[in-house]
Order: sequence, then C-alpha cells, then structure tokens
Amino acid sequence: MTTVRRSAAALAVTAVIGTALASVAAPAAVAAPTPSPSTAALPPGLYGKGDPAYDGVWRQSLALLALDTEGVKPATAAVDWLTGQQCDNGAFPSYRADAKGDCAAKLPLDSNATAAAVQALAALEGQDESVRKSVDWLKSVQNTDGGWSYNPGGASDANSTAVVIGALTAAGEKPTAVKSKGGKSPYDALLTFARPCGGANGGAFVYQPAMPGLVGDSTAAAVIGAQGKGLAAKPADDRGKDPQGTVCKPATTIEGAAHNGGAYLTTALAKTGYLTTPPMPGAEDPTEKPDFGNTADAVVALHVQGLGEQAKKSLAWLEADSAGWAKESGPAAYAQLIFAANAADTDPEEFGGKNLVTELTALGPEPQQEEKDDSGIAVWWIVGAFFAASVGVGILFSGRRKNQS
Repeated sequence: MTTVRRSAAALAVTAVIGTALASVAAPAAVAAPTPSPSTAALPPGLYGKGDPAYDGVWRQSLALLALDTEGVKPATAAVDWLTGQQCDNGAFPSYRADAKGDCAAKLPLDSNATAAAVQALAALEGQDESVRKSVDWLKSVQNTDGGWSYNPGGASDANSTAVVIGALTAAGEKPTAVKSKGGKSPYDALLTFARPCGGANGGAFVYQPAMPGLVGDSTAAAVIGAQGKGLAAKPADDRGKDPQGTVCKPATTIEGAAHNGGAYLTTALAKTGYLTTPPMPGAEDPTEKPDFGNTADAVVALHVQGLGEQAKKSLAWLEADSAGWAKESGPAAYAQLIFAANAADTDPEEFGGKNLVTELTALGPEPQQEEKDDSGIAVWWIVGAFFAASVGVGILFSGRRKNQS
C-alpha cells in the first residue's frame, strides 16, 4: 500500500468515492483518529516530523521493518513508541496522541496499521506477546468472505486482505489455515478482487468490485499477498521466471490470478516505467502524476511473481527520480524504496547515488550501537574470536588424542 493512501487527502478522496457509491459500506474507513499534537510536540521515538494522525503507526512500522532488513537495530524508544500505540485487545489505531491507558472506545481501529505493526514487531526481538495479541485480533475481525476491511465492519478490500496475509506469514501462521466463520481463507477473498482478462483493467486486482480505486496499488499488494509474502517481500531463492510469461490467461485459482496481476503491472509499466495517480478532485491540473510509492510496490510484486526483468525499467526510474519524493513524503517512502531495492537485489545504500538507509535512519532516534570495550573493539567480535579460538584448540586436542591412541 502506497503512502498516498495513508494521507488525509487520499482518505478524503475515498470519502468522495464512497459517497458516490452508496453500495460500498465503508464509512469507518474515513473516520478521523484522535487529534494529533503539533509537530513540535511529537514524541522522540516517532519516525518523521509530519502529522502522524493518519499514518503514525504505519510509517513507524515500515521504518522499523526496513531498517531491520538492513541490520540496523532501532532505538528502544522507537520500538516502545510503536508498542505503546497498541490497544489492550491487540489492535492498533492509525495513531493515538494519548497512549496512556487503553484505547478510547470510539477510536477507529486499523487493520492495515495492525498488520504492518505485526510485520515489524515479528522481525524484532522480544515482541512475541504483542504480535500474538495483534494476530488474535486480526483473526477476530476477519470477514465472512475470508478477507479484511480497512476498519472492522466494512467490506473486504484487496489491500487490507493482502497486508494481513503478510502479517500472518510474519507471525508464523499459515494463511490458508486462517478460515472465517464461513469457511473462507484470505486467498478466497483475494481471488474475488481479480478481474478477468480483457478490457482496461484486465488481469488486475481492484480495491473492491464496486470501488476500483488505484488499480496499480491494489494489484501490487494482491500479487505480493497471493504469494504469502509481506511488505519486505523478497523472491524465494529457488524462484525463477514466471513460466506463463506476461500474457493474461483465464484463471480460477489465486496462483493464476497472481500471474495475471503481474501481467497487468507489466503492461501498465511498459511505456514509462512508472504508475500514475489521478489528480485530486477540483485540482487545477487535470493530468495524472507519477506515483512513486505504487511503482516501488510494483517492483516488489514483479520480482515476487518471477517477472524481475519486467521491473528493471521501473527500478531505474525510481533510482533516477525518487529522491525528492522520498524526502518530501518521509519514513514510509524511504522504506518502500528499500523494499524495492532489496527485492531487486540492489544495494539500498547506493540507490541512485543516495544512501536510503542513512536517510531513513536520520528521520528517527539514533539506533542502538554495538557494545564496545574501552579499546573500541566490538564485544561481539571478541566473543566471536574467542569462540573460534576455542574451536581451534578443541580440534588440536582432538587431533592429539587421535595420534596418541
């Protein structure tokens, strides 16, 4: 899910569309969280300086997860800020300014934020209890069709269902075994968002059947989810090219639908290398704009699907043109670029002349440092050297015993 969908402006668009499509029952998706403090009063453990009202938990989770993929151990304050947002029932809101005590009864709970937090906390050490509580809550709000909505009580959508699949996998669950009261799995739900071949969106996954939304966004998310992977997805070591190529074919399984989703993204990216987003309602400029976040997600999706060759042009475009977007958009944007670089086996520390890891790290509290003794030598190195020496001595003694026998 791109950072665009986490912004207040995007939620306003959702509200407009939702009003026009009265059949879509998702009023909770645009409910405002608790008022946020001024940016000057933001807690020191939070990544980014922008208003966290709609994306606090989301951007924190992506930042921690991305840094973990690069071996950066986050500050305790950063992890504590995230776990402090969790409600007693295990859910996370988009953000709550007052994290003392339990969440307010009327505070909207956010399946996307919860699923992202699970993926981040599962990657860190010592957070098993928080992860378990969140997974239990996600299971408790699974819809009858097997999917999830942005906020509990709404209709399932492709993005929410996909990001929850990633959370289940990160927590050691098997998504196929997580069944709703109607006996449906998340993949059953995901399949309902797949469009048949042919037409403008042939092969794509729509956000909801009655609310197509940003189809590139929902398709990238669904392709990743269909493979049982999460936000920081990397192709399996043994995964080669998609044997079906890039042609959309009739599909009745989630595997076939994922292939078609990859074929759709290939076509959508072929001309320019990037996806686009429509202008805001009432905007003076009616032209579509490049969508950096969704393009980064599409790069991950294509590599997961075995279509890495088809993502090269998009990755090169991101390396050349994404720096300004990332700087303006903040932590989640840097995280998405790091995920794209990793999926493509590209070094995020040398991404278009930028060090994404350093720039993301600078947006939050100082990471934990390796413990060093007074001489400046890392403790872990001393322990490792001692262990290696011990093994060597053991082998020497073993050899002597054999020679003496």
